[in-house]
Amino acid sequence: MLSVRPVATRPDFDISAVACRSDHTRWSPPEVRGDHRVVLVRRGRFRRQAAGAAADLDPSLAYVGTPGEEESFAHPTGGDHCTSISVTPALWRSLAGDGNGPSAGTVYVDPPLDLAHRRMLAAARSGDVDYAVTEELLALLATAVARTVPGPTPAAGSSARDRALVTAAREAIADEHPASVSLISLADLLGVSPYRLSRAFPRELGVSVTHYRHRVRIGRALDRLEAGESSLSVLAADLGYADQAHLTRTLRRHLGHTPTALRRLLAPGERDEDRLTVG
Repeated sequence: MLSVRPVATRPDFDISAVACRSDHTRWSPPEVRGDHRVVLVRRGRFRRQAAGAAADLDPSLAYVGTPGEEESFAHPTGGDHCTSISVTPALWRSLAGDGNGPSAGTVYVDPPLDLAHRRMLAAARSGDVDYAVTEELLALLATAVARTVPGPTPAAGSSARDRALVTAAREAIADEHPASVSLISLADLLGVSPYRLSRAFPRELGVSVTHYRHRVRIGRALDRLEAGESSLSVLAADLGYADQAHLTRTLRRHLGHTPTALRRLLAPGERDEDRLTVG
């Protein structure tokens, strides 16, 4: 029995939690998928056969699948729980290059890759799919690509033009360009891969593009609260947060105060002793 629960979905990728409760030693009938995917095991163990080779998969070994590949599965020890990541050919090429398929169908999940997997899932729980989840996803995929695709890849490169790239991205975010709604669409606007844009920000500013976008949105939130914004739900919607609770969590995490407390702190004539006690 197979169950699939969506974790985060956008046109360029799909992240799902997959639970299998099968218990059979024989190979399943061959099936063919049409996507690039990386599947990481959270719990349990199963076997996969593709390209004439079988692999025993568990939390220490993930697999990379390619379009048109015929695969079969066996579950000799019971069920398993996995994270399945499916990406479009365009997003895969932005990381692996044109025509580069994996030379190995499996990738060793060392502690850093395990942490990248967990960080991606934690980002999904935050609700920020278009930046936080996307950025963690790209880091995970870049690691998988580097370990399975032979030769140099776009994910491994850097450029002296990063400063100009970051400047252009900052301008688009500040101007609220429609493409700045997500990391992937912003990278497309700037004519670079999403991974390159993601990597350029820490090199140039010391913070991620997700963190930078939070900083811009928090500044706008403070402007509105300082002006006496009365509706937090309207403020959250205007700034692109999922809901009022998402806005509140973000401000508390970055500033240590709720929006209501910040509104009091920024009120005209607020006394210094009050500023020290409001939290």
